[in-house]
Amino acid sequence: MSTPYPFTALVGQDDLRLALLLNAVSPQVGGVLVRGEKGTAKSTAVRALTVLLPEIDVVSGCRFSCDPARPDPSCPDGPHDSRPGTSRPAALVELPVGASEDRLIGALDIERALAEGVKSFEPGLLASANRGILYVDEVNLLHDHLVDLLLDAAAMGASHVEREGVSVQHAARFLLVGTMNPEEGELRPQLLDRFGLTVEVAASRETDLRVEVVRRRLAYDDDPAGFAARWAAEEAELRERIVAARALLPRVVLGDGVLRQIAATCAAFEVDGMRADIVMARTATALAAWAGREEVVEDDVRQAALLALPHRRRRNPFDAPGLDEDKLDEALQDAADGEDGGDDDPDPDGPGGGVPPQGGGPDDGGTDTDGPDDGGTDAPGPERTGSGDAPAPGGGAGEQQPVRAGEPFRTKMLSVPGLGEGAAGRRSRARTEHGRTTGSRRPEGALTKLHLAATVQAAAPHQRARGRSGRGLVVRRDDLRQATREGREGNLVLFVVDASGSMAARKRMSAVKGAVMSLLLDAYQRRDKVGLVTFRGKDAEVVLPPTSSVDAAAARLESLPTGGRTPLAAGLLKAHDVLRVERLRDPSRRALLVVVTDGRATGGVDPVALAARAGRLHASEGTASVVVDCESGIVRLGLAAQLARDLGGSAVTLDELRADSIAGLVKDITAAGRAA
Repeated sequence: MSTPYPFTALVGQDDLRLALLLNAVSPQVGGVLVRGEKGTAKSTAVRALTVLLPEIDVVSGCRFSCDPARPDPSCPDGPHDSRPGTSRPAALVELPVGASEDRLIGALDIERALAEGVKSFEPGLLASANRGILYVDEVNLLHDHLVDLLLDAAAMGASHVEREGVSVQHAARFLLVGTMNPEEGELRPQLLDRFGLTVEVAASRETDLRVEVVRRRLAYDDDPAGFAARWAAEEAELRERIVAARALLPRVVLGDGVLRQIAATCAAFEVDGMRADIVMARTATALAAWAGREEVVEDDVRQAALLALPHRRRRNPFDAPGLDEDKLDEALQDAADGEDGGDDDPDPDGPGGGVPPQGGGPDDGGTDTDGPDDGGTDAPGPERTGSGDAPAPGGGAGEQQPVRAGEPFRTKMLSVPGLGEGAAGRRSRARTEHGRTTGSRRPEGALTKLHLAATVQAAAPHQRARGRSGRGLVVRRDDLRQATREGREGNLVLFVVDASGSMAARKRMSAVKGAVMSLLLDAYQRRDKVGLVTFRGKDAEVVLPPTSSVDAAAARLESLPTGGRTPLAAGLLKAHDVLRVERLRDPSRRALLVVVTDGRATGGVDPVALAARAGRLHASEGTASVVVDCESGIVRLGLAAQLARDLGGSAVTLDELRADSIAGLVKDITAAGRAA
């Protein structure tokens, strides 16, 4: 076994180290989610913590690490007698991103269950992690159903396996630690809430600290054992402090005044539910024990809020986690004043109760002073540059400043026709590991989902030849049948957005960005990958290569400038290049092309014909597509509808894109896909 990097030798990352230590003192805090860029010692810190945890007593031979003083009555290896156990270090179990459900929760021996009627259970990683640490690197890339199982077990302290009429339950109490790089996609807010604490980590920009990090790392790589020996005294001291804090924890007093501060803080930040209050109370108690105190003070509450609330502030998927420390101090002070009998009347002009100040200015910081019509008439045309913008030379061909996106809305369901086999998601029909059973097949590898009826049907004709004499069914490996299931997959949604001068009228582009933002929100909820291609001026640009980070796409969209000619063909060809590369990287993930344009094409020789040829290129390869028609005004040329026909897809207006419209968008796209 390799020597882990010493925890006390870590440089900086104070919040990360504190959050991990608090969970070591009080596992009831609920684990920690570590968010940060790559190369910031996230994994190193988690592995180093294991060495600091006190040894645990376990029942000899128990695969579920039962405590001999309080054995689990439902343990599959039980019942356990009263013999003394053995001591061993707390386990660090790592859950790979590509793990299967059986690997996580365990699997039943189906052949023995059918033939002998016995519960032969092979424990999974949840059993191995009991009373230790379960570490999930890149937790944001873990499949949704695995995250659900993992967090349910963490919340209940037990794992339940219910399959083919056989039920198994065992204890699963562990310190859950997840790490993630936000650039690769965010966790859903409801899953974020299941982590007790969260910390943001980043590499220091101070030269001296960076030098010290490199110096220590090189020393460790040259001689891991010798480097660890030099930090042994500090490690032993920290280990003793953890033991002392654990012993002190039951005696820590959480007074009513402190509880009021916790409740007032959570109310001020408008967090959902009561989990935040409970986590803050447990964290503040652990902080007091870590400091050697028997009473929680205001500083403990403040530090607990900084660790427990930032990730619970994400009310919208595109909101960045964070906490306004000035507002936190104000909430704590208000709670303290109320406890002291001070004036409880809120200031009508101040930010009370977590409600933002209601001023007379705009909500974007006062940077936009346009009138309510945001630029007057909405007549389209390249000469329009928006309110307050001078026309650029050449009839508005110059670049214009980005405009804010309009209010997002719930969109119609867009899906790819046919039946795919891509990554689990929530958009298009696909063969998946989860969903409704549609048939059976012979297993190609390990059996994961037994089709019981098909298995019995395959084994029944051979019972006499196999010499069956008892009640049990004689089952061979060749009889087993895998259930085939149909669920939903995530797709690659590639947006091709017209950012030319014909789209540049302020009100019009704001509506277009609002529509794309709504589609991005839909892609986030359906667990898609997204990409963004824009075209304007003389060429097209891949603003965002395909990624799972929908947040990044939203940020790029907000800062998107407009202006210039309309090289529609260049945009479609650029999208074709992106899709071609993605088919090689991930051939099982099907693509949905969403072209947002008014259908105009300008620049070059015969731009309309070039755009039509580029559209037919996509159609010839069977790419599912939809054109969001942004044309406005009384006179409409119908160019976007013609583009949709060239693409072999469907066209929909901005109004029809809304979920509450009566347009049968899904039927249109499906019909168009079948016709193609």
